[in-house]
Amino acid sequence: MSIAPEEVEAPARDAVLFRSSPARTFLTVFSALMVAYLVVSPIASLVVPDTGDPWWVTALQAVIVGATVAGAYALSARAALTTWVRVSAGGVELAAQDSDPVLLDWPDIAAVVIRRDGLRTILEIVPADLDSVHPVQDTRTGGPALVDTPRGPAFTADLTQIWPSPRALRRELSRRMRLADKP
Repeated sequence: MSIAPEEVEAPARDAVLFRSSPARTFLTVFSALMVAYLVVSPIASLVVPDTGDPWWVTALQAVIVGATVAGAYALSARAALTTWVRVSAGGVELAAQDSDPVLLDWPDIAAVVIRRDGLRTILEIVPADLDSVHPVQDTRTGGPALVDTPRGPAFTADLTQIWPSPRALRRELSRRMRLADKP
């Protein structure tokens, strides 16, 4: 189990926390299933003979099935892996998919990329030097996953269900990086 952001002192007082949200995961999956129901049910009514049930019975069944599937997914092992990113004047703290958090000071960051990979939103932070990465506390499970990118090795995190949103994180990172570049 990874370290919760509340267990780690923020590197600066102006820190902004972004974390994975099981409620957001539930709402996203449930919404996708309800849209699928709305698209498929008229087609199915043309193929399947009328059951005689009122429309609201079928809609209630769809809501129950959708809530059950979305709840199961939100509680599943994959969705339950916690990810959090804390951005402050001190740098970026990252704990991705149950890893131990690491701190990258602004001068130690070569590049930050938020990109889409299919339906997922991925954060990549390329350190200027891997030796400049600071573990936040004693490591239990190791730091976030590293992948090779054209810019060099990068820490990665799945931001798909991060709260408030990947877009808000992108704005905060952009604002901080502009401030860090100014003398």
